[in-house]
Amino acid sequence: MNKTQAQIPTDTWITATWQEYIQTIEDSSYEKAKSYYHNGKFRIEMSPLGNKHSLYHAVILTAINLFAGINKMNLSCRDNCTYRKTGLREAQPDISYYIGENADVIPWETSIIDLDIYPPPTLVIEIANTSLADDQGEKRLLYEAMNVAEYWIVDVQNAEIMIFAVAGGGSKRINQSQVLPGLATSLLQEALQRICLTNEAQIYTWLLSQFQS
Repeated sequence: MNKTQAQIPTDTWITATWQEYIQTIEDSSYEKAKSYYHNGKFRIEMSPLGNKHSLYHAVILTAINLFAGINKMNLSCRDNCTYRKTGLREAQPDISYYIGENADVIPWETSIIDLDIYPPPTLVIEIANTSLADDQGEKRLLYEAMNVAEYWIVDVQNAEIMIFAVAGGGSKRINQSQVLPGLATSLLQEALQRICLTNEAQIYTWLLSQFQS
């Protein structure tokens, strides 16, 4: 990586040492950016500004929280949280969850979650509007290395949810979530399809009726 480069290109993977990566993300220019580091490369993503991305993000997060609340599940949500294994990898998924016995494992005052101290999140979710190929590729490898239990990709263009079970350093696509048993993928996808037809409050009212039936 050229340290004298005035502007680091975004939305692409750049070969760099861990120290170069840390120096880059500490630059105030990237204060609101998301960043990832894996396999000797890093990626900077500026905060998504699109209407579709933000709505899909909100509906998926709220749907999971409603489902967990109704079913009295132990669950803790993180929105754009940083997970770091110093020198090796870092990720800032759009949405992440600790579920079950790990729901309360992260102390309140924690800023960056140190994966040398704490377990990885149970579930990570990326909302893919323009980043689908990367979310299916390098980021999938990153989350396999992080050893999360499950990885979701929400394809904004097709209102589709891809779910991957992660184990043994690899992953395979599955039809229904294993970490949120009973939460039908088809129901979530129908909620996403309703975004362009109605407002969020009506979607959540509909979801509540489905979860309670």
